[in-house]
Formats: sequence, C-alpha cells, structure tokens
Amino acid sequence: MRPRHRSTRLLGSLLLVATGIFTVGAAPVSQNPDSGTAAIPLGQVIPAPASVRADGSPYRLSSDARIVVSGGSEARRAGEYLAGILRPSTGYRLPLTERQEAGIRLRLAPSETDLGQEGYRLESGRSGVTLTARAPSGLFHAVQTLRQLLPAAVEKDSPQPGPWLIAGGTIEDTPRYGWRGAMLDVSRHFFTVDQVERYIDQLALYKFNKLHLHLSDDQGWRIAVDSWPRLAPYGGSTQVGGGPGGFYTKADYQEIVRYAASRHLEVVPEIDMPGHTNAALASYAELNCDGVAPPLYTGTEVGFSSLCVDKDVTYDFVDDVVRELAALTPGRYLHIGGDEAHSTSHEDYVKFMDRVQPIVERYGKTVVGWHQLTGATPARGALAQYWGLDSTDAEERERVAAAARNGTGVVLSPADRIYLDMKYDKDTPLGLDWAGYVDVRRAYDWDPGEYLEGVPDSAVRGVEAPLWTETIDSSADVEYMVFPRLPGVAELGWSPVSTHGWDGYRERLAAQAERWEALGIGYFRAPGVPWAVAR
Repeated sequence: MRPRHRSTRLLGSLLLVATGIFTVGAAPVSQNPDSGTAAIPLGQVIPAPASVRADGSPYRLSSDARIVVSGGSEARRAGEYLAGILRPSTGYRLPLTERQEAGIRLRLAPSETDLGQEGYRLESGRSGVTLTARAPSGLFHAVQTLRQLLPAAVEKDSPQPGPWLIAGGTIEDTPRYGWRGAMLDVSRHFFTVDQVERYIDQLALYKFNKLHLHLSDDQGWRIAVDSWPRLAPYGGSTQVGGGPGGFYTKADYQEIVRYAASRHLEVVPEIDMPGHTNAALASYAELNCDGVAPPLYTGTEVGFSSLCVDKDVTYDFVDDVVRELAALTPGRYLHIGGDEAHSTSHEDYVKFMDRVQPIVERYGKTVVGWHQLTGATPARGALAQYWGLDSTDAEERERVAAAARNGTGVVLSPADRIYLDMKYDKDTPLGLDWAGYVDVRRAYDWDPGEYLEGVPDSAVRGVEAPLWTETIDSSADVEYMVFPRLPGVAELGWSPVSTHGWDGYRERLAAQAERWEALGIGYFRAPGVPWAVAR
C-alpha cells in the first residue's frame, strides 16, 4: 500500500465549501530547459477536457515556487493537498504563504458562475499556470488535471530528477453529469478503512464524486447499529467462503465519510432490502416470518432471503437502521437496494417499498434503489440505478423509461458494460461472467445519453461502476479488476460525447500506465491498448 503521509494531508478536513482560483507560477523555462524532454499535451488527460487550446510556451515548476493562499481555510487545505503531492517527488519546499509573490496562488472566485460547482479553467504559459474554479470541488478537480499534466514521477514518494514541465495553453472543463460514481461491495468480502481510503484516492484522480458502499447483504452486515447490536458482530462475522468478515464501527464509517469528503466524494450507503438480507435474518429471529433465524451464509446464490413484509417489527428495524445511518451520513442519498427480491411477491414488494421510502425521506435523505424499484412507485425525487444488460427485455427497460418520464432520475450501471467484477475474457482469473465478458473497449465505447430508449436526457443523472466482490478480497484484486476499465467510466461521466472515441482514448489510456506504476497500482494489460511500460 502507498505510504499514508500524502493521504493524511487533509485529515480533519470536510468537503470544501468555498470557491476559488488556483494559480501556479515559478521561474520561467530556460532557453534549453531539458533537451529531449517534452511536456505532456494538455488533451492527453483522462477524463478528456471539454475544451482544449494548446498554444504558447510550457511552464516549468522550479525550486523557488511558493503556494500563495488567499481565501481562508478552504484554499489552504487545497494548497496543502497539492503540496503533499508535489513535495516528496520534486524535493521542493513549496511553502504556503499569504504574501502575493511568484508561486502557486489560490484565491476565491465566486463570480465564475459558468464553471459551476465542479468545473475549472487551466491556463498555462511560460510565467505560470492558473487554475480557476468557482468552488472547492472544481479546484480539486483542476489539481487532478494538473497532476496528469506533470510527469508520472510526480506520484512517487522520493525525490525524482524531473523536469516538471506543463504544456502551454488553456483548458476549460465542466462535467457532463453530476453523478460519477463507483460502488464497492464490502459485504461479500470485507475491506478495511485503509483499503477503502486507498480506493478513494484512486477514484479522486479521475474526478469521481460518489462512493457507493454496499454495506449489507446475505453474506455480511458491515455497519454497527446501536439499536440492533447483534447485527454487526454476528451478522458481520463471516463473508463469502467463510472468512472472518468484519464490520465498521460508527467511528470507522465516519472516518471513511470524512476522508471521502476531503477528496470531494460523497458517500452513498446502501442497506439492501427486502432481499439480500440473510445476515440480518440470521442475527434476529423476529425479522423472519416464522420466527426462526437461518444460519449465516457464505455462498454466492441470490434471491432466497427476504425481510417479513407483514410484521411491524420489520419497519421498526428499518426505521432504526435508516435513522442511525442517516445521522452518520452528511450526503444527500441513502440507497435501499431492492434488487433480486425473488422470494418476495410483487404485492409484498410494492407494500414494502411504499412503507420504507417515506422512512428514508423522514430522515432527510433521497431514496436511491436498483432499477427494480420502478416496479413499485418510486418516491418523488428518487433515483433508479439501472443494472440491466443490452439484452434486457423491452418491458423491463420500458418500466425504467416510464418512471424516468414521470420524474425518477436514472443512474446507469449496465452490467455488461461497467460491472467491473465481470471478467475481461475467458482467461481472467478473477471475477464472474454471468453478464458476459467486459473488455476495456466495451466498458468505454457506449453513450449513457443514448443507452435507454425513452429516457429523457434530463433524467439521466450519470454513471456508476459497481464492483461486486464474490471473488475479490484484497486491494490488489480490486486494482486488477478496475484498472484499466475505471478511467473509461470516469470519461463517460465527465466528458462531452464529442470527445469520445476509442482510437484516441486507448492512446491516452496507455499513457496512464506509467502513472499507475509510480502509484503502485496493479492493473491488467488489456489487449488492444498500446501499453508502453514494461512490467
């Protein structure tokens, strides 16, 4: 695992809430700065920027650069984050100061309304680089672009020779969609706080803004609930294959939420119900219709479990869990699952959702559910997460489209496109293949805006790449399955469709490999991508 000293630069910070301009300046490039060394082209980053104009001389970061902050603690935290990336690899001091001098400047710019909450402008030339943002999240995303414009060696934890050149020109960039998510299933196999935070850092590099945590399933309950104290220590005591499992204390979960916020990701917790509930049913007999608790489950079959829809205690349980989880979660959303409830009748499913969705709303959260939620009546403002296939039957797709036309937002996670636990090909040692093989091109080469016929453009909130973990139990496994497919999902969510194109993208993707090597990220060397880094 990468040393934590960079990750802790923002410990204690919350999601930044101000706006800002970020300016980089240092000594001009010399007449012969570094013969044989070229700056990375502005348009080579992932996700592809909305607009790129390449012109002028490059900028060279040098040892006398400063980080100048004006605008309060939010700007200072952003400056500390950037300094935490640059200092170890460049060996430069890069002190933070409020004096207006040459260096890296951060200042507020609330008037930049065209950039929205996540957009930014990057202007680079011989005398410096200026990153302009209206809001801290945009400033943070601009920093990620700046990272990718510097040599991959900037990611290392020891001094590197450089040079630290940034190509001349201008980037203007705003995201296509407001929901750019990744889901990590911590129920089939448990992942520690450190492992989740490592994944958060990887997501941040590509401008993701949602981390969906699948906290409960048949194989494990992963969050402590004071009102039902047996849920986590007993229901979380195993995992697929019978391993030790684990769970997050409330303090653990709050640390994940805080860390994600420091990287401008919102945590979306999921408690899957009424199905996928064996861990809860095993923990409390009264949640079962017959009052008998089943044994803990360590297999991978689905659809056999269900909360007892007709018992009042079921809704007391849901109320307690939602209330406690909502209190721990500052974000807007709470995911209630709703998929593969095969042992729940349609009538009972509708009855259950009619009672549970108002509970979520009562505690100040917006409902998110898997797209089967559209078989009931989604709450006003709810989001349906579509995980069907290209071949899913027309009737099911039309239910989603009808709900979308009636005001339900749609997040796209088609399983045969961006389920990152699907095998790349028949020889992939990890993953599943029930949705087919998903190679790197298939994960990238589709348009979310055109995917579901009959869904209005305004209803598509964005994309999310789930990673289910039946076969995945380590950070190395995670990285092998998500890299190199994850950056393509980021581009689908961020970049305008006019920038998409496999031929150009695969060249940019190949260039990312050296950065992954520097970060210690393992990845699959997918065929069809012109990888340049020897392993």
